[in-house]
Amino acid sequence: MTIWVDADACPVVVREILFKAAVRTKIMLTLIANQSVRVPPSPYISAVQVSSGFDVADNEIVRRAQAGDLVITSDIPLAAEVIEKGALALSPRGELLTADNVRSRLNMRDFMDTMRSSGVHSGGAPAYSSADKQAFANQLDRYLARQA
Repeated sequence: MTIWVDADACPVVVREILFKAAVRTKIMLTLIANQSVRVPPSPYISAVQVSSGFDVADNEIVRRAQAGDLVITSDIPLAAEVIEKGALALSPRGELLTADNVRSRLNMRDFMDTMRSSGVHSGGAPAYSSADKQAFANQLDRYLARQA
């Protein structure tokens, strides 16, 4: 089992939680981004830099992810693709995406995208908060406990 991170937009605080969890549980953690990402020295943590371009990092995560893996991302289309391969996805805000709920989230995302393209301003996502950090940490801990 590996944890894959869509690192281009992943909050630093989430990365720190993941670094500690990987060392504590001895689970492989790989951050994938189209820019250089610093990671602490550990046999369980690595970073892969891919070339720049639309969805290059996402495509690399989809290529590498396997059934039973966990992908950390806020990208709903990426989540849907890895879930089709048998992985799970966890957003930095602590929302666990599974085969049971990803389609409805994808439909809502597409609807909001259509609304924005027609000129409706949705205001965007709220700022990342302490509650988001706690929700992420709690959901990650629950997931890792099930893997033990």
